Amino acid sequence: MTEQASTEHIGYVSTFEELVSRPYQGMVNAICWRRELRGDFAEIVAKVPLEGNMMVLEPEALLALDLSAEGQLAREILLNDLVLLTAHGAAPVLNLIRCYERDEAVPFFPTDVYSWHVDRAPVPTDTILCTYHGATSDILPNAQAEQKILVPEIRAELVQLYGGADDADFETWLSDNFYDLHYRAVRGAQPVSLGQGHLWRLAVDCAESGVPPCVHRAPVEADGRVRLMLIC
Repeated sequence: MTEQASTEHIGYVSTFEELVSRPYQGMVNAICWRRELRGDFAEIVAKVPLEGNMMVLEPEALLALDLSAEGQLAREILLNDLVLLTAHGAAPVLNLIRCYERDEAVPFFPTDVYSWHVDRAPVPTDTILCTYHGATSDILPNAQAEQKILVPEIRAELVQLYGGADDADFETWLSDNFYDLHYRAVRGAQPVSLGQGHLWRLAVDCAESGVPPCVHRAPVEADGRVRLMLIC
């Protein structure tokens, strides 16, 4: 990357209270509590047997691990984050991820989390996440993304796939199949990595948000390297 990525859409805070209370305003649709975490999160990942590509790491299993002093410090941070978010009214989950399932049903339009997308909710809410180990997610300023269903050549293919006219029923079909949630980066776009240890709050497509939803994507994991992340 030869130029510095734009961060005008990001608000930075220094406490958890600020993270969950600061409103989105103007261009800002992502809030970040920047943290430099201590502890050995890699030890936790190494000591949890992962069968398959993804699992939930329950607090009870985390507490049962025999860890070094640095591993215990990492565990305390994980448990504290769970407590903070639960007390706030969220439902945080710790995930171990080797990779997500790929969507190959429509080759020209995948709708998996590796695609640039926004989240949608029926009630006002946020997406909150933190990566403690492994590859980290990216976000993109909305000005550097375009909704794929509005790209003429892509829309024409979707109409053909739908087998009908470009009408109100087609718009409903796009929404029902989540095509309207997906974006592509414009030429010269510069994604922002969420980094390790930082706790993020991202705007979603929901009532009363007041700002456009935050465009983001999951990273393509390095072979054999498991991610440890929190999401709610």
